This record gives sequence, structure tokens and C-alpha cells, in this order.
Amino acid sequence: MTKEGKIRLGISVGDLNGIGSEVILKTFEDSRMLDFCTPVIFASIKTLSFLKKHYKSSCTLYGVDKLDGIVHDKVNVYNVWKEYVNINFGQEDEKIGEFAVQSLQAATEALKNDEIDVLVTAPINKHSIQSEDFKFPGHTDYLDQELEGDSLMFMVSPSLKVGLLTDHVPIKDIAATISTKLIKQKIATIHNSLVVDFGITKPKIGVLGINPHSGDNGIIGQEDEEVLKPAIAEINKSGQLVFGPYAADSFFGSDTYKTFDAIVAAYHDQGLIPFKTLAFGEGVNYTAGLNKVRTSPDHGTAFEIAGKGNADPSSFKEAVFMALKIFKNRALHLELTKNPLKRQPRKTYNKDRF
Repeated sequence: MTKEGKIRLGISVGDLNGIGSEVILKTFEDSRMLDFCTPVIFASIKTLSFLKKHYKSSCTLYGVDKLDGIVHDKVNVYNVWKEYVNINFGQEDEKIGEFAVQSLQAATEALKNDEIDVLVTAPINKHSIQSEDFKFPGHTDYLDQELEGDSLMFMVSPSLKVGLLTDHVPIKDIAATISTKLIKQKIATIHNSLVVDFGITKPKIGVLGINPHSGDNGIIGQEDEEVLKPAIAEINKSGQLVFGPYAADSFFGSDTYKTFDAIVAAYHDQGLIPFKTLAFGEGVNYTAGLNKVRTSPDHGTAFEIAGKGNADPSSFKEAVFMALKIFKNRALHLELTKNPLKRQPRKTYNKDRF
């Protein structure tokens, strides 16, 4: 945190040909945002100044070359690169992908070194970021390697939280990927996040089936009967409130999800399609399970509207507020759970005195 007690908010700029820079600038046009945090955008003051001019943004930017030089009442731009960037809105570009990776790597390094407190990542194009030096399907996988802990894609909103057993895994590989160990690990991560990050004392978690109708007692696949149900039974022995598996097709339409603090989906689209349908614009992609806080908006680069100036910053702003909230919740949980009583040596008594 800064000397003024503000949370240092790191921002990776994402794909510059997408809407990331636009939603960042729109978010911090509201000067009241600086009451909550000290933002640091990892990019280039030249690049951001060009984008500011393009979008006719009123956001005031302050360039810095050293992270110990950030100013707490400014929107800081840490210069990751100095060269000219050729921006072509809406186009997939490997060179632009390289800048997105440079921004992410610099921000992650600063996060690891405690030079920033939390990280919010603007959307990237998963294809253009691929190179010999960077072979990750997305932010989550990269951060899982760089930070401590076991990462989990946790989509969160005020009314719905969805965690995934598998995220960027091809459909044909999902059943083979899901194991008892994986289920127990992911649910433990979700449970811990609900307690520590969201302050829910006794969370209630619902689990969706892997197969249609949760396998219909083994008629439609054996995974639910042989892997998922036994794993849930084992978890319940520890006292955690975990229920399921539930058939995914009717779970959200019947409002059953409202009775749980979080839902566990077996794979990406099973969880993200209902989440983005019910919570789009207010949803946040949170990487739970790591020793550092990272959030992201629930949308992608949106190349089809990039550069037009009509992107909605709501989800990015929610990602900022969620990162700040989780950081504070973690600090509060640490304070509440630390032992205030120092261990005292056992006293010995002389029996002859009694």
C-alpha cells in the first residue's frame, strides 16, 4: 500500500487493438476512483496518450519510469516499453500480442515483488499472445505458474459465483481430466475463497453433474457415479456443506442456484454460459486460490466495437472494486484469525509448598 494507505492497483493493458484501453480510461475519468486506490497501468505513456486523444478522454495520466515513483492521487502509467505502437483497432496482430504479454509480465513481476497490491487484467487475444516464450492459453494459466497456490477460475457477481473444475480444456478431454483429487482440490479452493475472500462463515456449495442429467444413474456415462458422487461424499465428511451433483440443464432456469453461495461447474461453457447470461456487465473473473489478488472483466477484446468509443466499462470497474474488496477481506481475515495470545512456558511447582 502507499504511504497514504491506498491500495496500489496494477493494471495490465491487454490487447491494444481491443476495448481494454477504452474501458480503463473510462473507468478512471471519474476522479472519485482515486479515493479508493492508486492505479498503475503497465504500458507506455506515449501509447496511452495516443489512445486518450483518440477516445477524447478526460482521464489525466502521469508517466513513471520507476515503481517507487508512483503518485497516490494520479493515474500512473509505468513505462514498460518506449517504442512506437501501431494500433489497428479490431485487428488480430502478433506484435500487439507481444505488447500485451510485456504488460502482463511486468505487472506480474511487480505483484510478486509487492510493488503493487492487486492486479486487474484487461482482455487479451489468446491467439496473438502465443510465441516461443509465452505458451499459455490465458491469464489464469500464466499466473498459476508465476504465483503461489493452486489457481481456479472463479466467476463472481453480487448474485452468483461459479467455479470451474476445468477451464480451457477441450470438450473431448474433460472427462479424463476430472479426478477425485481434482474435485477435492477445486472445491477446497472455492470453500476457502468464500470464507477468506468473501467473508462467508459457513458456505453452501452446489456441484453440477459432468454428464447430462448427472449421468442418469450411470445410463449416460459413469463419471458422475464413479468419480463425482464419491468425491462429494468424502468432502462432506469434513463438515463442509457441498451438495450435488445436479443436472445442469434445469439448475439455473429453476433458480436453484440462488440457494447456494457458489456453484461448481464441470467445464468452461457449462458454467460460463449461464453466468454471462445472468450477470453480464456486473460479472468479474477472479483467479481464486493464489497468494495474490487478480481480477478481470467478464468480457473479451470485443474487436467488433474496438476504437468506436462505445464500450461499456461496467465490468472493468466491477473488477477494480472486487480486487480492492478481496484485498481488504483478506487483511481482515488475517487480523481476525491470528492468535493474540503468545505461547507461555509451562510453570512448574514445588510439591513441598503444598
